[in-house]
Amino acid sequence: MSDRPCIFSFFAGSGFLDLGFETCGFNIVYVNEIFSPFMAAYRYSREVLNLTLPEYGYHDGEAGDVTKLIEGIQGQHFEELVKDCRKSNDIVGFIGGPPCPDFSIGGKNKGRLGDNGKLSTSYIELICRHLPDFFLFENVKGLWKTKKHRLFFELLKQKLQQAGYILTERLINAIEFGVPQDRERIILVGFHSDFVKSIEIEIGSDKLLREGSFPWDNHISYPQEKVFSYPWHKYEPFKEDSVVPCPDGIPQKLTVEYWFRKNSVMKHPNAEHYFKPRAGITKFAVVDEGDDSKKSFKRLHRWRYSPTACYGNNEVHLHPYKIRRISVAEALAIQSLPATFVLPEQMSLTNMFKTIGNGVPYLASKALAQTILDFLASGEKKTVELPRLTIA
Repeated sequence: MSDRPCIFSFFAGSGFLDLGFETCGFNIVYVNEIFSPFMAAYRYSREVLNLTLPEYGYHDGEAGDVTKLIEGIQGQHFEELVKDCRKSNDIVGFIGGPPCPDFSIGGKNKGRLGDNGKLSTSYIELICRHLPDFFLFENVKGLWKTKKHRLFFELLKQKLQQAGYILTERLINAIEFGVPQDRERIILVGFHSDFVKSIEIEIGSDKLLREGSFPWDNHISYPQEKVFSYPWHKYEPFKEDSVVPCPDGIPQKLTVEYWFRKNSVMKHPNAEHYFKPRAGITKFAVVDEGDDSKKSFKRLHRWRYSPTACYGNNEVHLHPYKIRRISVAEALAIQSLPATFVLPEQMSLTNMFKTIGNGVPYLASKALAQTILDFLASGEKKTVELPRLTIA
């Protein structure tokens, strides 16, 4: 049997969440993404990073839609894959973040009845049918904070508990893990009760993990209450190509400029990929550096963290000291991706920014993966320390 937990990934996008798990030693064996351009980007990025192909392949478009996995031949085929995986692996997990505009506070707000909202139900049904040892579910904070969506979230949890899962949840902020971005997301993690007993972990009840038993805080580098109390600069008059030293008293590693330099964004393969409007560029110059108060045309401050990387139709993030929108390379840096992570040149700009905005920040993904490993290692039957990937 293999010591490396195996992962079936759903709604994988371009693979930011998966990359965090891979880096921590998990084995991604199956990848599902319903939007084929994102899947193409996933495959391309893995080729560039020289990572191994998933054992059970890539599944995209209609044929790979998880709603198709619930019933019919596709469902039966998937069931065989899970059974086959269990023959040679001690631990099997599902991870995924179903598309979330229907729960987003600034999105469509259709909730569980929207096309994207229904995919959350499909993912939970998939878990309840195939009973992985553990799962991770990621979504926008609106699912957790908005009253009508919260009722739906509680119903999903009830289904999981009825299927034998013991749950733990937290509203995380990516900035806690060293991501230069104020980005809240709800994370729900569940372990099947039979599995928990088999690795001899003591639990508080058969429904929820007792307080403190899941080590949510283990990999927090920057506690929120401390992060937001630093003397961050708010506004500076915009000046093209200006040079401003980093002010004292703030954690430089949480700033946009630190990550731009760290990832050498001007030399990155995606450096020239940014929207270039034919008209209206003059209004870019009148927005102060750091003024992110408007719904659109937010100018980042070089020595501050970014607002949530959300690059929809109305959300425009301007470069701190250039008269332009930020590039794909810069957006990847804000999502804390390694400098070697690249999106394919032929991908449309709209899809590039959409997949970046949808993704789980890489450092947050790594922290979540490592937290799950810490929990697994807390039982009497200790798990083996996994080999880590080194990604420059």
